[in-house]
Amino acid sequence: MDCQIKYSLLDTVLKEQKNHKNLITAVKINNVLRDVQTQVTPEDKVEFIDMTTEDGVQAYQRSILFIMMAAVNMLYPDKEVVVEHSVNNGIYCELLPKGDLTLEMVGKIQEKMFEFVSKAKDIKKCILPREDAVALFRESQQIAKSKLLESLKQDYVSLYYCAGYYDYLYGPMLYNTSLLDKFAIDFYEPGLIVRTPLISNPNVIPPKMKQKKLSMILSEADRWSYILKCNYVTNLNEYIHSNKISELIRISEALHEKKIAQIADHIVESIEDLRLILIAGPSSSGKTTFAQRLRIQLLVNGINPLSISLDDYFLDRDKTPKTPEGQYDFESIEALDLPLFNKHMMALLKGESVELPVYNFTTGYREWKNHIVKLEPNQPIIIEGIHGLNDELTRDIPSHVKYKIYVSALTQLAIDAHNRIPTTAARIIRRIVRDNQFRGAHALKTIKQWPDVRKGEDKNIFPFQENADVMFNSALIYELGILKKYAKPLLEKITPDLPEYNISKRLIDFLDYFEDISNDDDVPNNSILREFIGKSCFF
Repeated sequence: MDCQIKYSLLDTVLKEQKNHKNLITAVKINNVLRDVQTQVTPEDKVEFIDMTTEDGVQAYQRSILFIMMAAVNMLYPDKEVVVEHSVNNGIYCELLPKGDLTLEMVGKIQEKMFEFVSKAKDIKKCILPREDAVALFRESQQIAKSKLLESLKQDYVSLYYCAGYYDYLYGPMLYNTSLLDKFAIDFYEPGLIVRTPLISNPNVIPPKMKQKKLSMILSEADRWSYILKCNYVTNLNEYIHSNKISELIRISEALHEKKIAQIADHIVESIEDLRLILIAGPSSSGKTTFAQRLRIQLLVNGINPLSISLDDYFLDRDKTPKTPEGQYDFESIEALDLPLFNKHMMALLKGESVELPVYNFTTGYREWKNHIVKLEPNQPIIIEGIHGLNDELTRDIPSHVKYKIYVSALTQLAIDAHNRIPTTAARIIRRIVRDNQFRGAHALKTIKQWPDVRKGEDKNIFPFQENADVMFNSALIYELGILKKYAKPLLEKITPDLPEYNISKRLIDFLDYFEDISNDDDVPNNSILREFIGKSCFF
C-alpha cells in the first residue's frame, strides 16, 4: 500500500519568512503555482514566491481585493463588487448597482479592511465538490460564477473564506489578513481604485497616477462588452452554444473598422498639419495589421501614406548597445540611428528626395539599394515601432506635425465579476500562436522569452502611452474561443519537469474556461486576429 505523508506548507513558510527579506505570498510545488495552505509530501519540490515576482504581487493584490469584497459584503450587502481593469497604478472596481457610491462609503470600506488587518483574521481555503460550490453561488445570486463552475471539468473546486464571506478566485491568496496592510483605496467616480505594491517597489504602496487616455479607452472597452451583451466568459460560451457566434464576430469586427475609420477621418481633417503618423504598442497588440487597415482607410479618403519601417534604422551590429547580461539590446531606443532617422524624416517633410536604408538582419549591417522616395503634397508617413510614442525618437521633428497612436489588446471580457482577464494573458497566447505559425517557434521558447519582452515594454512602451493622441483597443471579445484550439496543443507539449510548466498549466487551465469556436471561417481576412492565426490578406 502506497501511503505518503502530507503536511501543510504554512509552518515551513512561517519559518522561511524569518530569513526572507520580502513577503512570501505563494509557492511553486513541482513547478505549479499554489497557495501556502497546500499540502505537500517530502518528495515535492517547493519554491517560495515573494513580492519581487509577478506571481507574488498578483497573489497579494488578489488577497486585498478579496478582503475588500468581504468588507463590502459586510457593510453594503445589497452591493456587488465588479473588478474591471488595471489603471492609474491600481485596479479599478465598481459597485453594482451603479450611481450611489460616495467618498464616505469608500472611506468606510477602507476602514473595515484595516479592521480586518488589525484583527489578524485567517483566510481559509475550503475544497468543495463542484456541485456544492455551484449551489452555493447560485443561492447567493452569483449566476455568472455558478455557470462558470458548472462548466468546469474538475470534480472539486477551491474556495476562500474570511469574515463570513466566501469566493472563488482564479489564483492563490495569502492566509491571514494581518499580512495585508499595504494598500490604499481611492474614490474614482463612479467606482474606486485599489492600489497595492508593484514588483519595482514591493514594500511601498505606489502613488496616485492619472492615466486619463487609458481610462477612456478601457471605459470604451467596457461599453463594447455591454453593447455585445458579453461581459463574462459564460456569455461568450452561450453565444457559441446558441450558434450566434458568427454575428458576435461580425459585430466585433465592425466595431474595430468603425474606430479605425474614425481615426483616419481625424487625420484627414488635419492632413496639412499631421504628416508623421507614429504607431506603437506592446508585443502582440496587432500593430502591423492596424497600420495596414489605417492605410486602407486613408486611401478611401484619397490619402496615400508612405510606410517606413523603423527596423531599417538599426545601428550596425558592432554599434548596438548590450544588456547587462551581454546580449544585444534591440529593444533600446539607443539601438536606432536616431540622427539619421530624424535627418531623413525632416528632409521628406520638406519635400526632398531621400534614399532609405535597408537593414540586413543576417549580416547585422545597413545596406543601400537605391530605394529613393519623395513625398507628394499632403502625403503622410506611417511609422510603426515600439518607440513611436517616445519623443526622443522624433526629437528634431516639430510636435504639431506628429500624430501618435497607441495600440494595445485591452481585453473587454472577464472570467466573472471578481476575476478579470489580464491583458498579458491574452497577449502571450496571441504570441505563442503567432510564433509557432510564422516563426517555427515552440511555446516553450516564447514563454522563456516573455519576461524579457515584458521588461522591454515596461521600459520602452508603457511609460509613454499617455503621450498618444489616440488609443486603439485591438482586443476582440471572441478571440480566445478561436485561439484556444491553436494554443492549447502547443502548451500541452511543455512537460512538468520544466520551470515554464507553471505558466503553460495556468494558460491551459485559463483556456479551459472557453468553449471552442471550431470554425474560424467567419473571421475576416483583414482581421487583427489573422495576424496571429494566419490567412491575413496583408501578409
